[in-house]
Amino acid sequence: MILKEETTATDSEKRSINPAALRIEEFDYPLPDEMIAKHPLEVRDACKLLLRSHDGRISRHVFTDLPSLLPDGSMLIYNNTRVINARLRFRKSSSNSHQEGALIEIFCLEPVSPADYAQSFASTAHCSWTCFVGNSKRWKEGQLSMHVTIGEEPLMLQARRVSKEGNASVVEFSWDNPAVTFSQIISAIGEIPIPPYLNRPTESSDNKDYQTVYSRIEGSVAAPTAGLHFTERVLEEISRRGIPRRELTLHVGAGTFQPVKSETIGQHPMHAEFIAVPLTLLEEIHALLEEKKDKFKIIAVGTTSVRTLESLYHAGRLILAGKWEGEIPQWLPYEILPGETMPSPSQAISALITHLKNSHQTTFIASTRIIIAPGYKYRLVKGMITNFHQPKSTLLLLVSAFTNGDWRPLYDYALTHSFRFLSYGDATLLL
Repeated sequence: MILKEETTATDSEKRSINPAALRIEEFDYPLPDEMIAKHPLEVRDACKLLLRSHDGRISRHVFTDLPSLLPDGSMLIYNNTRVINARLRFRKSSSNSHQEGALIEIFCLEPVSPADYAQSFASTAHCSWTCFVGNSKRWKEGQLSMHVTIGEEPLMLQARRVSKEGNASVVEFSWDNPAVTFSQIISAIGEIPIPPYLNRPTESSDNKDYQTVYSRIEGSVAAPTAGLHFTERVLEEISRRGIPRRELTLHVGAGTFQPVKSETIGQHPMHAEFIAVPLTLLEEIHALLEEKKDKFKIIAVGTTSVRTLESLYHAGRLILAGKWEGEIPQWLPYEILPGETMPSPSQAISALITHLKNSHQTTFIASTRIIIAPGYKYRLVKGMITNFHQPKSTLLLLVSAFTNGDWRPLYDYALTHSFRFLSYGDATLLL
C-alpha cells in the first residue's frame, strides 16, 4: 500500500516516514522468557517505573512515585473497561457412553446480535457473538449443550455455529431460563482470558489480578494492563495533587495479542475496537485546549487510552469532511482527505461535540482501526503510562512513534536492569 503525499498540508504536517513501508524486523529485540512476568507483584504499586523525560533522559523509580512525576497541567485519562470471562468450555456429546466427548473451547470476542455490549450482556434468552473456536475440526455441525446452575437457577445453555469466516465464527448462544442474563452465565462458567504468552493456565488469582481497580464497563477480552499498577492510594495522591482523573472506554479485542506477521507494516490489518467517550469529557478537553493550549497535558494510561484519544481527533476530521460512517480507518492518520485543511485538536473535538449535540447523544460511540506507527503525529496525548511490550507488536510501534523512534534505549535499559516485561510486568511513564 502507498499512502498519499500530503500535498495540501503545511510543511509541519508532511510525513518524512511512510509507516506502511516499515519492516517489522526493525522492531524486534531479544526477550528471555525469565523476564516475562508470569504473575503480578503482591502489591500492585510496588512495581518499577521507568521515566523517559521530555529530553529523552531515562530514570528509574517506583510506581508510587507516579503522582509526583506527572507534569503540572496534567489530566490523567484511563480506560474503565472490564475483562469478561470470555472462554467457555463445552463437551461435545459422545456416541460412546464410556468416553467423554471432544472439548470445544469458545472464546467470545465481540457481540453480533445484539451488537451493543450492554444489551448483549443483558440478554435473557439468546445472543450471538463473533468467537474463536478451539478444536474447531471436532465441531462441524450441530449444537453444543451444557447444564448450568446460576445461583439457584438451573438452565440448559446451547451453542450453535451460525457462520465461519477465516479464523472466526459467529456463535449463537441460547438458554431456557429468562431469569438469567448472558452476563451472569459467562461470569459463572466462563474463564478469564489471560494472555497466551504467559504460557500457563488461568488461576483463580487472575480473576482479581487481571482487572484494574477502576474497571466497571464489561466488554474486554484482555486487560488494559498499564492500569493494573494503580491502587486506590496512588489514585488518591494524584487527586491530592490537583490532577483531574477521567474515564473513557475501549473494549480490548483479541487482536491485541496478535504479532505483526507480515514483512512490512502496510500488510498488517488492524483489528477494530469499540470506543465510547462521554460528551462531558469531550467538552472538558475542548475547554482546556482553548484555555490552556500548550500548558494542558493529557496523560493517557495505556495504549488503549492512547488509541481512543487519538481516534477522537481523526473522527473529528471525518465529521468536518462530511465522511463520518462510524469507524476510523487504519490509515486515515497518514492521509489527507480531498480538499482538507488539517484541523487543530480543538477544532476536531469541537466537531465531535457539535455532532453529538445535533444527534441528541451523550456519548461518542465508534469503532477504531487506526494504527499508530513511526510517522504518526500525536494530536492529543502528551504523555503515556504503559508497560513493556512484545517484540514485533503494534504496541511497540505506538511507543516508537511517541518517542520519535527512540524506543531501543528504553528497552535496553529495562533488559539490563531486571525490569519485568509484558502484562504483569513493570511500567513506563513517557513524556
